[in-house]
Amino acid sequence: MNSAKLVMRSISKRFGGIAALEQAGLEVRAGEAHALMGANGAGKSTMMNVLGGVVRPDHGQILIDGEVVSFASPTQAKQKGVSFVHQELNMLPSMTVAENVMIDAMPTRGGLVDRKAMRLRTAELLRRLDCTFSPDTLVETLSMGDRQMVEVARALVTDPGIVIFDEPTSSLSEREKRRLFDVVLGLKRDGVAVIYITHFLEEIFEVCDRVTVMRNGTTIETRDMHAITAGEVVTAMLGSVEAEERVRPAFISIEPPLLAASGLSRDGAIADVGFEVRPGEVVGLWGLLGSGRTEILRAIVGLDPLDAGELRWRAGDTLDIIRPDKLHRKVGFVTEDRRGEGLLLPLSVAKNISFGNLDKVKGAFGMIDAAKEKTFASGFVERLRIKLSSLSQPVRTLSGGNQQKVVFARWLGTRPKLFMLDEPTRGLDVSAKTEILRLTAELATEGAGVIFVSSELEEMMRVCDRYLVVHRGRIVANFYGDATKDDLMHAVSDGRVAA
Repeated sequence: MNSAKLVMRSISKRFGGIAALEQAGLEVRAGEAHALMGANGAGKSTMMNVLGGVVRPDHGQILIDGEVVSFASPTQAKQKGVSFVHQELNMLPSMTVAENVMIDAMPTRGGLVDRKAMRLRTAELLRRLDCTFSPDTLVETLSMGDRQMVEVARALVTDPGIVIFDEPTSSLSEREKRRLFDVVLGLKRDGVAVIYITHFLEEIFEVCDRVTVMRNGTTIETRDMHAITAGEVVTAMLGSVEAEERVRPAFISIEPPLLAASGLSRDGAIADVGFEVRPGEVVGLWGLLGSGRTEILRAIVGLDPLDAGELRWRAGDTLDIIRPDKLHRKVGFVTEDRRGEGLLLPLSVAKNISFGNLDKVKGAFGMIDAAKEKTFASGFVERLRIKLSSLSQPVRTLSGGNQQKVVFARWLGTRPKLFMLDEPTRGLDVSAKTEILRLTAELATEGAGVIFVSSELEEMMRVCDRYLVVHRGRIVANFYGDATKDDLMHAVSDGRVAA
């Protein structure tokens, strides 16, 4: 594992007047898993887009197996053995596994697709990945973890020498993560150079041999994993270690409830769920993956039907019964899938912020007034410190943290009394996570109620005032802000109703 499979030297790239990469470098050996770390906007994606032929660098040099290469397209990069496993799965759900795996390299015979060869090659790749489903299985019937394996199989079709994993575990359960880690170890044994990009620090210490850290478009350092700590990685990423203490002191609201739920049930999802949310408090829904946290939020706002239960909303001095579809119009719901459900990716930042606030940007004859829209959006861009080149920039080109801020900006414009945040920091780096947590605390300080869902317990303990522990669709415990990690872990593993 001593030979350099890939060398990227002095890579520079500017978009407009903004430097995305400045003399950046990366060296990856054959048979190693190499972590590429950095905050959102550090240049990781641009660096990989240069390697993958998506972006042409302004300056610099790429060597693969000692040969200088230059890619004008992703096809050319793939021909030289570079493959991607993307965070956002690019599946064709109504087609078979074999069709998805071979979509870019369909074997032909007599001018027609050779379906037998396609199935045989796919079956070979599935065996290599220890998958039990058939090449003829429809992708839409697979779990998220199995779909990730299909994405990996597609990347391996051409027997690449370099495989890039971009946030591969962001949507996987713990069991599915273990399976993916086994795949990475298998690729290392086969002599493949693996580049592993993630925001989960613990993962790189489990599967990677070395780490390269980027900051502000520049390579900061490369170290062996056994010679660096998690704290040192964070320090290299941010310039200083981000404090893990609470973003505001725990708060006990004495205001009357803003929302009261009782007896909420949906067959197979949630059962007899009841709780209250008060103005000014952040209420965390904590539970393991699949416990029913997201299902509770979706039922409250009418995205999934309820079989039973009652919702009451404060209107003046009384709590009045309200239907979920009516409540939907009164809350700000930040979905866990910001790219699929939270944003209109091809549209500009300004249009994404004004969407949902059209009454505030209307001009004559009910048409959108471009000047009003720009003024409206710029106020939130400034308030949330969204990094962009212009308000007309397509929102898909922003970093993950800035995309999430755009989602927040849209809801802030509607001025809701209740925010429901479902995994609002998923896929973000340490610094961007802290910014989102501070924004969450700011919303509560200004008097809004907040329901906060996260898979990261340490993150919840930095911002929540109360914790509702969810186990198999039921709320089994209610803790205040002075609860310990052990209290919450014990409650969720026990599944018993706590006093």
